[in-house]
Amino acid sequence: MDIAVARARLEAMLEDLDRSIAILRGESPERDNSAADAGAGLTALDRVEAALHSLERHRDGVVAALERLGAGTYGRCLACGKPVPEGRLEARPDAARCVTCQAKHDRRR
Repeated sequence: MDIAVARARLEAMLEDLDRSIAILRGESPERDNSAADAGAGLTALDRVEAALHSLERHRDGVVAALERLGAGTYGRCLACGKPVPEGRLEARPDAARCVTCQAKHDRRR
């Protein structure tokens, strides 16, 4: 994959993630003190917090990919050191591992 294209895609992803995080932080539901609304409010707050956590983790991965670009290690699997297939990088520009190593990583979590 062309490094300039990868950088542009990662930077666009980072902008989108930052925008989404800012929106969610601005729309965080306020807690209601009424007993009837306590459960519904907590559920809405939990959903926002879960979405924020997911977006922040994804953002961390994009930032790490940009750092790998700068270090010259982009496109190499963090686990085995082999090249990450170009198709995987096209689908997931922030991919840090080849498919095999990512599957092993996911099973351990």
